[in-house]
Amino acid sequence: MTRPRVVVVYNPDKPYVEATKATLMEDLRRRIDVVATGAIAETTRLAESNPDRLIVLGGDGSILAVVRALKERQVPIIGVNFGKLGFLAEFTAEELDKNLALAVGDSAIVSPRMMITAEIAGNGRQAAQSVAVNDCVVQAGPPFRMIELSVSVNRDHLTNISGDGLVLATPNGSTAHNMSVGGPILQPETRAIVLSPISAHSLTHRPLVFAGDSVIEVVACSVNEGTTLVIDGQVSLPVHVGDRITVRRWPADFQLVRNPAQAEWHTLTTKLKWGR
Repeated sequence: MTRPRVVVVYNPDKPYVEATKATLMEDLRRRIDVVATGAIAETTRLAESNPDRLIVLGGDGSILAVVRALKERQVPIIGVNFGKLGFLAEFTAEELDKNLALAVGDSAIVSPRMMITAEIAGNGRQAAQSVAVNDCVVQAGPPFRMIELSVSVNRDHLTNISGDGLVLATPNGSTAHNMSVGGPILQPETRAIVLSPISAHSLTHRPLVFAGDSVIEVVACSVNEGTTLVIDGQVSLPVHVGDRITVRRWPADFQLVRNPAQAEWHTLTTKLKWGR
């Protein structure tokens, strides 16, 4: 029987990862075919070995970086949590050891989750584009005056929002920045895009949920010197007056291997304390 081919990437900035990596890798190599290993920054190169699974040692932020690096070449990801929340990194090292055969086998629970892409262009400069796993956030930034953004959906003008910005989130990202600004929580496998204003100077602007194939355009009408477009809290692009930000679904879903020892809503109720 062919053993599963697995790539292992790790976050070298987490001391506990370095302290336990050697022991964990030794155990993995006894049970599966580890075809490559390296730091998160090497993800794109390591994934060229066409593995069956990609194990990420780190936290949720590590998984976000890995998924964006994979882009169209998505591989089912097993997240081993060495961070704090562990919303995406569902396994502890001990749980992975106990459930490894299930996680890498044909009976694994693999959750497909949509991603979005944001393109920003304007003022005669070359367009910049980035894939987002969780969200694209327009933040007012310093000197923290109110900004104005014009929003259109599928080429139809929707509204102008004055406030501290807005969040455009995937269902997977609905429990991140979107939740913090009062946006709705969506089941991760849903196909939708959430728009949530940030501190809108209006009593009537409320979060909206659009179909996953919607194209949302945001034009910067009035911004600050420090206004930025932030992708997954990790990539930051400057926003200037007249810039147009176009957000749409990315053609590939990322695939998250679920922890079979956890109920579907375990993270929401246990880690985020929903309803408690």
